[in-house]
Amino acid sequence: MKKNKMNISWKNPLLLLFGIGISNIGDWIYLIALNLIIMDMTKSVLAISTLYALKPLATILTNLWAGSLIDRFNKRNLMVLLDILRGLLLFLLPSISSVFLIFVIVFIVNMGSSMFYPTSITYITKLIPQNQRSRFNALRSLVQSGGFLTGPAIAGLLFMIGTPMFAININAISFIISGIVTACLPNLDKVAVRNVKNEKLSIELIKKDFTEVLKFSRKSIYVMTIYFLFNSLLVLTAAVDSLEVKFSKSVLHLSNTEYGVLVSIAGAGIGIGAIINTIFAKRLHPSWLMGMGTIFLSLGYIIYSFSNSFSMGGFGFFLLSFALSFANTGFDTFYQSNVNVKIMGRVGSIYGFLEAVLVIVSTILIGFSTHYGSIKMSVIAGSFIMLFLALLLGVFILLPSRENYFRSIGYK
Repeated sequence: MKKNKMNISWKNPLLLLFGIGISNIGDWIYLIALNLIIMDMTKSVLAISTLYALKPLATILTNLWAGSLIDRFNKRNLMVLLDILRGLLLFLLPSISSVFLIFVIVFIVNMGSSMFYPTSITYITKLIPQNQRSRFNALRSLVQSGGFLTGPAIAGLLFMIGTPMFAININAISFIISGIVTACLPNLDKVAVRNVKNEKLSIELIKKDFTEVLKFSRKSIYVMTIYFLFNSLLVLTAAVDSLEVKFSKSVLHLSNTEYGVLVSIAGAGIGIGAIINTIFAKRLHPSWLMGMGTIFLSLGYIIYSFSNSFSMGGFGFFLLSFALSFANTGFDTFYQSNVNVKIMGRVGSIYGFLEAVLVIVSTILIGFSTHYGSIKMSVIAGSFIMLFLALLLGVFILLPSRENYFRSIGYK
């Protein structure tokens, strides 16, 4: 009887994980296929760079107002709508010959993706009981790492069967399937929506919501300090990663094949970390996951930055990707347990906007620094700033007076 209850309680979370997994694999197929399509059409590196710039730009233009919509909209229905919309837009790509129109569609798809994450994290918080969130987040990390490993492999197989445009169509189908699966999940906002006043999205409403997020931030200084430190560290990883290809080629002198193996090692690190994380999720305290995860993440980058061989670079890559799974699980569990679910969409969106701006600024700065020093020194400097932020985060996490923030998660 107990076993049947457990199966029932995990039915919806597993259904949600399946939808996330299908969508995540599709994202990797889409990314690889789109790169090949644009390169084939333009033969321009600038066009590829523009393609990568569309994602943070979409986040900047979307996140300031998206949270106001997310917190007032039915979360499940919005997730379904975003999945279906992205799928239908991708179906249009094979029939378009204009690079400009392709960029417009990709931009809109990226806007949908920017809205999807804060919507899904809010829905997950409402769906998953507090004592199961750590394990669910570990499973979500495992599913996402599975997408990282299987997505490129599936893309390669699809290119053997057909063209990159064929792969794009498969990606569109994956979004549609994800939307159908999500539609089978419970409607958790059914009662709440009846009690919410119909408010039109306007500048005044966005200002009001911004003030509310600011008020929450002032009242929850400790929570937002942890949020800021953790995400600042992730911003730096994005900046350092922007030099990854150049570092691997000019410092480690890797061939294209060796670089591909290096990326595969990172994928293996994420996968193995996620599996261990899932097995021991109930025994590992979220504060330990976040604190130790970020420290070892930064140590992995430091090893990578000082490497002068493939084996040393591979070890650094494995360590940083292995630790990332633990760090993300710890942070997600902390965030879900300490941010009010009623304003979670707005908090995630507004701070997501700031993160996107910081990613762009830090990427430009670290790229600019390579003109005044070596690329190796730029990566080393970025890695040591990461370690400083990780140690500072660890100090805040271990403060005895703040233990109740982690006790509320369900651990002692």
